[in-house]
Amino acid sequence: MIIARLNDRALPLDRGTRYEDPLDKFLRKAGKGSVSGGGTQLGDLGEVASCEVEIELTNASGSDLDLLKLALERLGAPKGSVLLFEDSRESLSIGNLEGMAVYLNGTDLPDSTYQNSDVNHVYDEFNRLLEGIGSVHSHWEGPSETALYMYGSSYKSMKIAIDPFLATYPLCEKARVVQVA
Repeated sequence: MIIARLNDRALPLDRGTRYEDPLDKFLRKAGKGSVSGGGTQLGDLGEVASCEVEIELTNASGSDLDLLKLALERLGAPKGSVLLFEDSRESLSIGNLEGMAVYLNGTDLPDSTYQNSDVNHVYDEFNRLLEGIGSVHSHWEGPSETALYMYGSSYKSMKIAIDPFLATYPLCEKARVVQVA
């Protein structure tokens, strides 16, 4: 058993769609193993801190382990992710994407902004603006903020790409931008 602890703030459904299902399909087709489950670690206020994928690999060494690492990175494993082993081996660092969270203020904007703006538009626009450099992986709705989690080749490039939209779309007023990977 190997656990991939992913530095990705993916909700369970997003974790399954992005990592578990495609990885299981790939491992089974290659005859290298399967995915047996997953989990989500929560932080303050119930915000996702990271997620895990439980993997049964037929041979947890050599080229099979390299293949697993490559597969997870192709699926979007961010920097700061690790593979954990049941035996006494040290963890193995994986991941090459950088992460950015945009926290939209859910309490301090005029009521008309919430009535006339749409977080789905923000989600779609972020994906459009990040095309070729990143994408939205997941979201979180907290008591006073909604977060959109994006991962891509460069935090700086992603921030530059969305900054003009952040500065002009009313729902993005007072948004916080944080590097998460």
